[in-house]
Amino acid sequence: MINSPYTRMIGDDLHGWHARVTPAWVRLDALYLRNPNTPIRTVGDGLDLSGEVRGHVSGWWRTVKGDWLGVVNFAVPYADGRRDRLELQDQLVPGYALRKRDDSRPH
Repeated sequence: MINSPYTRMIGDDLHGWHARVTPAWVRLDALYLRNPNTPIRTVGDGLDLSGEVRGHVSGWWRTVKGDWLGVVNFAVPYADGRRDRLELQDQLVPGYALRKRDDSRPH
């Protein structure tokens, strides 16, 4: 786990400490940009980098230019619809590709 200056820890010495996470949406198409000069070719078993996926933010970092980077765990789906996903842990994700997710609302 990456502990940032903005990681909030919860727990205690008896039971252990862990980062308090905030549910978020990760905009994959904002995070992974395609080269506009590359021809589109569909690969059925490739990763689907479109839309948004559920993530959990555990901390934040600032860049030298003042931009925010979230420390995020999220999973990327495959294009062929399989249930397995590529699980990514402690990824630095630009703030513009994140938005808060309200898990208390009914789906």
